[in-house]
Amino acid sequence: MKWQSLGAPRLHIVDLDGAASGELYNLDIIKEIASAVLIPIQVGGGVRQLETVEQLLKAGIDRVILGTAAVEDLMLVEEACRKFSESIIVGVDAREGHVAIHGWRQETGLKAIEFTKSIVQRGVKRFIYTDIGRDGTLTEPNFTTIFELVTAIRLPIVAAGGISSLTHLKILKQLGVEGAIVGRALYTGDINLKQALATIN
Repeated sequence: MKWQSLGAPRLHIVDLDGAASGELYNLDIIKEIASAVLIPIQVGGGVRQLETVEQLLKAGIDRVILGTAAVEDLMLVEEACRKFSESIIVGVDAREGHVAIHGWRQETGLKAIEFTKSIVQRGVKRFIYTDIGRDGTLTEPNFTTIFELVTAIRLPIVAAGGISSLTHLKILKQLGVEGAIVGRALYTGDINLKQALATIN
């Protein structure tokens, strides 16, 4: 409610327990949040079945993020994109350029940019790129890879990981990303949400 009151255009929620266990764990609280706020919400973490996608969308979630499922179950990705189109986002979580899954605990050996290119043909309309090594560090985003992705994919890319200043947000906008996910920097006060929105707009 606080972030909504300060003008957040969207809430990004990750079920961390779900990401580790492989199924949604915090569905009740996610539903409560969805019924309480008016702004769009996107949810990821442990979404590995079409029924879970449907459950979240019925609960009022605007977009559902597929991460591990996008690597392990391409048929699910195709079906979800066919049925729900813009409501599906694929989350590409990368550590040192390679995709990691199962709550970031398992390396795949897949190169993040090549993987993202390969999955476009499955019908994906939007991606979230998270640099795991920078997430929560308050250092800076991986601008180089983000720019490579924006250039290579030509689809909306949302950047996450290491964003900790208004300058970072300005650079990301110049690079052509659709949006940025700011987490820790909001809670530490390194980024003031109202100020950030005013700067970007």
